[in-house]
Amino acid sequence: MKGNPKLIETLNNLLADELTAVDQYMVHSGMCENWGYGKLHDHFEKRAIDEMKHAEKLIGRILFLEGTPIVSKLNPMHIGAKVPAQLENDHAAEAEAIANYNTAIALAAQVADYATQDFLKAILNDEDRHIDKIEELQDQIEQMTLAMFLSMQT
Repeated sequence: MKGNPKLIETLNNLLADELTAVDQYMVHSGMCENWGYGKLHDHFEKRAIDEMKHAEKLIGRILFLEGTPIVSKLNPMHIGAKVPAQLENDHAAEAEAIANYNTAIALAAQVADYATQDFLKAILNDEDRHIDKIEELQDQIEQMTLAMFLSMQT
């Protein structure tokens, strides 16, 4: 099925967001593992896997629409030197992803590709859960102090 060129371009931009998020989460995961924060390592690693699945789905959708997935494009990564900065950077990336998915959903509706719109809504729901989990961790740091929070991550 030949897809709308603008929508395919938008899907490729979302793919770049997801591939960048995979790398950012993997670096944060590795840093936390190195610091001995096993629970945070698991958190970041799970997010990286979720983002990999999103990238895989986007590639499949682009191919279905007879487009060419662009997997060589990454956006700038924002690696945090400490856990609060990691969470802040990941929150910003998720917020941007949510905005980009909402824009893509609107475009899919505009070009009457309702199957792609539904597909994008499913990923958007995952991104909403991701940002909610990040905010939960940020709230824990605020309420129990960073030292107490980190002591619970080992």
